[in-house]
Amino acid sequence: MNKKSLTITSFALFSLFFGAGNLILPPLLGFKAGNLWLLVVLGFCISGVVVPLLGIFAHAKLQGTMFDFAKKVSPLFSLVYCYVVYFICIALPSPRTASVTHEMAIQPFWDTPYLLTSFVYFLLVFLFVINRSKVLDLLGKLLTPGILIILLLMIATALFTMDFDFTSSEIKHPFSHGVLEGYQTFDAIAAIVVGAVIIISINLKEKEASFEEKRKLIRKAGFWAGVGLFSVYAGLILTGALFSDQFEGGISRTSLLSELSIKILGGTGSILLSILVSLACFTTAVGVITGTADFIKGRFNNSDLAYKITALVSCVFGVLMGQFNVDYIIAVAIPSLMFIYPITIILILLNVLPDRLTTPTVFKTVVWTTILFSVPDFLGSMGLGETITPYISWIPFSAHQLGWVLPALLALVLSNVIQQKTKIA
Repeated sequence: MNKKSLTITSFALFSLFFGAGNLILPPLLGFKAGNLWLLVVLGFCISGVVVPLLGIFAHAKLQGTMFDFAKKVSPLFSLVYCYVVYFICIALPSPRTASVTHEMAIQPFWDTPYLLTSFVYFLLVFLFVINRSKVLDLLGKLLTPGILIILLLMIATALFTMDFDFTSSEIKHPFSHGVLEGYQTFDAIAAIVVGAVIIISINLKEKEASFEEKRKLIRKAGFWAGVGLFSVYAGLILTGALFSDQFEGGISRTSLLSELSIKILGGTGSILLSILVSLACFTTAVGVITGTADFIKGRFNNSDLAYKITALVSCVFGVLMGQFNVDYIIAVAIPSLMFIYPITIILILLNVLPDRLTTPTVFKTVVWTTILFSVPDFLGSMGLGETITPYISWIPFSAHQLGWVLPALLALVLSNVIQQKTKIA
């Protein structure tokens, strides 16, 4: 494997996870974290960087599709899981791209409603999905470097011009707060939904390479992509923390990013960032809806009609949800993420581990344990926290909304121990 292959693969992995929606999360997280920004960085990067990259490693091992991630539990479970994940994708992160576009590129200049932006936005998305234009692929290759250059310039300017004085934070659990905010990147889901694309691309470009050489390439590329993601996320969180005393506490995510870009880069830089982010949002929405339509098409004997209907329904969802502001969509997403993300994380981890430790029995035990102990966090995110607290207070990390973690790990260990003893007997 030459350096060119490593560079191309590293950048492809970085681009896979570096969505425009992710840009609006770290600055506000740092803004609220203040002097606790480092703990928040560590938590955010576990769920927003480490887990997604492990998802890529799992894809490298499986050499399959998203369906293969959960089929050891059962084919029916895997199918239901796939449908749920795709529904979440078209109902939440896809519409969020329209809201981000409105708040960053439309609202500052024109007094038009969200609904108009959402309608025009998803009408264009539908046309691109139906026609499968290659323009977006070419555009995407230019957008990510453009956004990255502006962001790194903004971060570097803030680091070298600001005093490192931080306000005190009111966040009670900064590390777990960072982990849960990282759920909103949807990057773990992205890893299993479109991670196979990277694997297929490597197989096509490196036909003569052995399995071990490809795995080594993915590991190295994953490391450098992870370094890039960590640098950007940490830099944006730190930048938000450095400005924690310069804006009102109730400022929205998109407004904070826009205001930071104006203060650091000036008006021209802010406008350029808004345009690039909006275009990147558009490519993300097209990618999500195309992927969903492809999945449904495959389930219906490669029916073009199924593809078009799915694309249309997805765009209608986009218009309906895209008419709300970004913060509202993020709030609405919390319950679904509190339920689906633990399952996704566990499926990724199980697929990364050696097969001898992850038999079908182990898979079933660990996944169902995770689902069971995710229910309290799911209910808590729906406003029922005070009602269920007396019943779940004994669960470790339940106060951090991570009550599923230890039970899942214990289920993994105990199911393997029992299975090993059964073999010996």
